[in-house]
Amino acid sequence: MKLNVDKEADALYLRLDDSPIVESEEVSPGVVLDFNASNEVVGVEMLQLSKRSSTLNLSTLQFESI
Repeated sequence: MKLNVDKEADALYLRLDDSPIVESEEVSPGVVLDFNASNEVVGVEMLQLSKRSSTLNLSTLQFESI
């Protein structure tokens, strides 16, 4: 799993695995899901991060496992 934050593009991309992307779908304004050939979600892109939360600090991301 890989997480990429692009501050200039104001975007976050979460890649769940390395399988080829065959289709993408915007499921909500600024939220795009990438699908592989088995129709599994393999990536999630969120655009306009700074507009989604007034308290968002991209330099302090935390990983939490439950």
